Amino acid sequence: MIHLDYRDARPIYTQICDGFREQIRSGILRQGDKLPSVRELATELTINPNTIQRSYRELEIQGWVASVPGKGSFVCGVPGGTESEEELLLRKFDDLTGRLLALGVPPAMLHGRIDEGGNNHA
Repeated sequence: MIHLDYRDARPIYTQICDGFREQIRSGILRQGDKLPSVRELATELTINPNTIQRSYRELEIQGWVASVPGKGSFVCGVPGGTESEEELLLRKFDDLTGRLLALGVPPAMLHGRIDEGGNNHA
């Protein structure tokens, strides 16, 4: 269901969120579908249940899923009327890039970090 890459720079909870968002966007998971319980998914992925809970909470905040106490988490669908994740991240990128340039970071350094795919944690 969800694939984790431990070499990925993204945190595990983010990879889980991204995995569910992709499954919802592609129609694998549809509105009303029940997500695995926190315990089930934690066992399947062999990770801490708190990580799963954090992912579900993030997806709920973003409007992708809804939690029903005692019943579980259910797919709401792709949130409508909101900025796409790509647009949001690009806007954040633009803001951060502008701030870094204002601090005197050379554009070549920023280009180098982009070329490294964001994996250049100096």
